[in-house]
Amino acid sequence: MFHQILLQIFQKLNNERSISAAYHVLRGKRSGQTIQDIGLFQLHNYFGLLPKLPRATFDEAVSSFSQNSWLIMQESGHYSMKKLGLQRAEQIPDFLFDGWHYRGNEHIFFARLSLIVQSLSYQSAGIRSFSPISRDTNIQSWVRTFLLEHNYQDGHLQQQLLEECESALSEISLSEANKQLVLYRLSGYGLPGWTWQQLASERKEAVLDCQLAFIELLHVFLNEVHQTTDYPLLGKIAEELRVKALLTDSAQQTAHLYEQGYSLEQIMQIRKLKQSTIEDHLVELAMYEPNFSIGPFVSYKEAEKVWQASKQYQTKKLKTLHEVVEGMSYFQLKLVLAKGEV
Repeated sequence: MFHQILLQIFQKLNNERSISAAYHVLRGKRSGQTIQDIGLFQLHNYFGLLPKLPRATFDEAVSSFSQNSWLIMQESGHYSMKKLGLQRAEQIPDFLFDGWHYRGNEHIFFARLSLIVQSLSYQSAGIRSFSPISRDTNIQSWVRTFLLEHNYQDGHLQQQLLEECESALSEISLSEANKQLVLYRLSGYGLPGWTWQQLASERKEAVLDCQLAFIELLHVFLNEVHQTTDYPLLGKIAEELRVKALLTDSAQQTAHLYEQGYSLEQIMQIRKLKQSTIEDHLVELAMYEPNFSIGPFVSYKEAEKVWQASKQYQTKKLKTLHEVVEGMSYFQLKLVLAKGEV
């Protein structure tokens, strides 16, 4: 699964970016360049899936792709996909990740859910003291409040939560084997959750692939919960975990000043940041704020020239477009690409 995901990312970035760009996407790097790449190449699903991915694991996969003649590496760190690699990428079914909107928060959801289930299990068994599955004091405090608010001692909470989980799992379009991952990972009285090594052995796959299947399950599960009011308990457990502010924190500060009417130069002085940094923030705005107009910086005719050149040369490389579209700055080119063709 890890290799399939990488192939799909490499296919989208083919001949346009260095091999490291894919690594930064999976790690969820919050740089202007990576955020722009997410929008330009439609990589939202994969953003931040593996924030702790070791570079050695990534490089090992790239090396195996080269050996399989799926891609060719260049000394500059850039790459190009070979015919075999492109064919292989086309055969991979679409995954249902939603990394852009969760960014690791799916693990907070499961930490809450698993501690709630563990607590209810021990309470049902009449045991008041146990070692919590989550050592995170924030998770423990949140769960304690949740249990007290929902009168956990009368037995109704267990039944309602079970029904909501069963209903949500029945609605999502994943294999039964992958749905069962959530059950194997839960712990209760006399029934510890399985480790990743145990699950990987049972499923006959790598631990990393097992973890990715689990992340995909949580994303789909959470999206099902957020789409309807049919899951009041799960909705509460998933509260505030879906990211709504898509801009980086720094870009949001720049956006606030820009909306107040400050010029680019004034924002640079107020925020004491370089021009290139403020420009990257405006590019983020162009990409993720539908009402943001690039008109003050680029004319419609200039934008048309950029898109015609992009189609003609089949590229979104700034260096190439800067050479073929006369009189356009890199900032203007970024704005046009970020806003998308109108």
